[in-house]
Amino acid sequence: RHLIYSNRAACYTKMFSLNEALKDADLCIEIAPDFVKGYSRKAAAEFFLKDYDDALASYQNGLDIDVSNEECKNGVRRCVEHINKANRGELSEEEICSMQERAMAKPEVQNILSDPEMRQVLDDMQQEDLKAAQTHMQDPGVAAKIQKLVNSSIIQVR
Repeated sequence: RHLIYSNRAACYTKMFSLNEALKDADLCIEIAPDFVKGYSRKAAAEFFLKDYDDALASYQNGLDIDVSNEECKNGVRRCVEHINKANRGELSEEEICSMQERAMAKPEVQNILSDPEMRQVLDDMQQEDLKAAQTHMQDPGVAAKIQKLVNSSIIQVR
């Protein structure tokens, strides 16, 4: 049964019906959580939606199941390339806005941005208080949240 959802997710992706592709990939993963292709199908749809951070996580979930999966390894590389391009300012303004808009709709990003501790961290970084920023980044939780914002192009590091 999971193969039906996996194959249909691939078809939806090719037709650029990406939200439908995501739904079917999620159903595939729910039915067969050890089926690597479910994760790569999900990641492909996320990638084409320019949701590189989630695509990266989905590809990495696939690699957790099969470390030698070439599709997932190549997907990770493509996601990192696009995240790096965004950070270097090499994507169009339209692409950046699309990434930011999608990210801002996610509860996880909203929670990060509304967290008073994270607001202080971001204020310190914006004020270029390097000592405070370094201290904050030593906290793995804060570092992960900053990385989420960077990967989503909410903040840019240059």
